[in-house]
Amino acid sequence: MTALIDALDARSGIVCAVGAGGKKSVLYQLAREHPARFALTATVHTTLFPDDLSLTSVIDEELALRDHVLSIDSSRSVAYACPSNKPGRHAGVAAEIIQSIHESGRFEATYVKADGARMRWIKAPADGEPMLLPGADLVIPVVSARAIGEPLSERVAHRLDRVHAVTGVTPGSVLTPQAVGRLLASDEGALKGTAGARVAPVINMVDNELQEQRARAAAVEALAITSRFDSVVLCCLRRPGRPVVGVVTR
Repeated sequence: MTALIDALDARSGIVCAVGAGGKKSVLYQLAREHPARFALTATVHTTLFPDDLSLTSVIDEELALRDHVLSIDSSRSVAYACPSNKPGRHAGVAAEIIQSIHESGRFEATYVKADGARMRWIKAPADGEPMLLPGADLVIPVVSARAIGEPLSERVAHRLDRVHAVTGVTPGSVLTPQAVGRLLASDEGALKGTAGARVAPVINMVDNELQEQRARAAAVEALAITSRFDSVVLCCLRRPGRPVVGVVTR
């Protein structure tokens, strides 16, 4: 049984999740599997950190955040963010502050939510997105298998016009596995801003055999188009202890 942290080789460095369809779920699973000290944060607005991760939570203004995080007992993993006036939300942290905290050497890995998708299953980034760290070691583009086979609409997609531009799928037409593969392999889609980082895509919500077939076809299409990554991980994060459905390689 393969752990997600091993399938993605995500035990160390700055790891950013982008896209749609389970970024937080992927990062939380990595946090659960990590054997040492890590940090969890975001460059964008995010929901409250889950209680089951047994993290020390630090919510503070940016000017004080670095010193506050680095003052925490070195045996504890830390989730940190800035305060927000939005109920049930935290504000993101500037990339340079996250970079500085990670470079202090106190954390083996820093897991970063670096994109927003408003709970949709697929997205293509707008100008200024995603909000990656220049020093990111690994970028994990996420897309949901549930989007494959669905008509392209705002119910399914965030940044509908950008998804159309990247995939060629018109609103109302079906998102095929090939279209999702094109999104994963596009420099204006899942690969935007990832130059200099290793890339390891995840197709999440692979909940049944049909979705697995579609996800595998999307992964094969992406791998045929780009050389920026050598594998795509298929996940079902609702399966306790068995999140990895499979890994598609060249």
